[in-house]
Amino acid sequence: MASGRTNVSDRAPQRWYNGGMKTKTSVTLSEEVLRLIDQNAQGEKNRSAFIETAVRAYLEVVKRRGRDQEDLSIINRLSEKLNSEATDVLGYQAEK
Repeated sequence: MASGRTNVSDRAPQRWYNGGMKTKTSVTLSEEVLRLIDQNAQGEKNRSAFIETAVRAYLEVVKRRGRDQEDLSIINRLSEKLNSEATDVLGYQAEK
């Protein structure tokens, strides 16, 4: 084409998988880790699928830890006020 643009029909077909388009990458792992992956990858189609599932699970744990830390910071910041309110409520209950 004279314009320098690539015609859509000239491109190789895109492959879509569960989770969107994949990008091929190279990762170096020890023989021990590969052996453990192979032993535990039952139900997965291949090592890549197993590794992606494992990484996603780990990232969810990291995300959850971050949320938990934020929650703990809020609780700690407000603990004196919350404890004061709880003591006040308990005081009303004891008077009855």
